[in-house]
Amino acid sequence: QVQLVESGGGLVQAGGSLRLSCAASGRAFSSYAMGWFRQAPGKEREFVAAITRSGVNAYYAEFVQGRFTISRDNAKNTVYLQMNSLKPEDTAVYYCASTWTTSSITKAPEYAYWGQGTQVTVSS
Repeated sequence: QVQLVESGGGLVQAGGSLRLSCAASGRAFSSYAMGWFRQAPGKEREFVAAITRSGVNAYYAEFVQGRFTISRDNAKNTVYLQMNSLKPEDTAVYYCASTWTTSSITKAPEYAYWGQGTQVTVSS
């Protein structure tokens, strides 16, 4: 069992930055690939970014390329999402998730454990 707790969301003006954190409890954090997903009102949950177990490889949705950076600290059992140049369309609840899989880590169904989400609101 893995528990995931996100933090760092809030209200920010367009062009601003936020850093989301996701703290994991349970065993073997370094055995999981980690991902960030988001869901805006009336929309389906969508992939944002993912990082492999070692942190060597990261993957991003096209709409966040060059603006968001995912990273992890396995010693602290924490994954981060640095979000820069935020836009109003980035407004959503952001979720972190963990998966045992080593492939298809951009796909939500591959993830077994999810956090409760943190709200990010970007004002224009």
